[in-house]
Amino acid sequence: MNLTIVLTTVLVVFPVELPDKTLLATLVLSTRYRKRAVLLGVSAAFAVQCVIGVTAGQLLTLLPERVVAGIVAVLFGVGAVILLRGSEESDDEITQARAVRSPLAIAATSFGVIFAAEWGDASQLATAALTARYQDPLSVFVGSFAALVGVATLAVVLGGVITRRVPLRLVQRAAGVLFAAFALLALWEAVHP
Repeated sequence: MNLTIVLTTVLVVFPVELPDKTLLATLVLSTRYRKRAVLLGVSAAFAVQCVIGVTAGQLLTLLPERVVAGIVAVLFGVGAVILLRGSEESDDEITQARAVRSPLAIAATSFGVIFAAEWGDASQLATAALTARYQDPLSVFVGSFAALVGVATLAVVLGGVITRRVPLRLVQRAAGVLFAAFALLALWEAVHP
């Protein structure tokens, strides 16, 4: 393992992921569910996606951009509906839902959301490109995974800070509106290349 390649990968992937949908999705998940379980599920999804990015990420670049944008639009649209419907619940109902779900169910939900959202993502494409450039899949995997888990940890911490200061319903509504905006943007990209 080459530490220079690991560090280079972290420095490339971390800033790409900061303004990304996965940060927002992780933040929203952490406001609704137990943080450790969310981080566990998100980290597992990132591990699988890093393996895919390192071993088969180049195949994603073969898909037409319109198809990828269309898939992303649908995913964000579904996320917006779920978040906006959930924002109609009271803070007590949200807290109760958080307590009822098992850590395994929360981790599985978090895994599914992030696994789906990461397909064709800039960080996955960057992972594939860095692997092709350096021909050191292990170093690129370690750097990419470290960057993604770092961003997820930041999102979980921010989720805790935000929910102490802002009502959960308001956070969910804002996230739902953002997801809807991302869905419309991706739909625009699918229709207008």
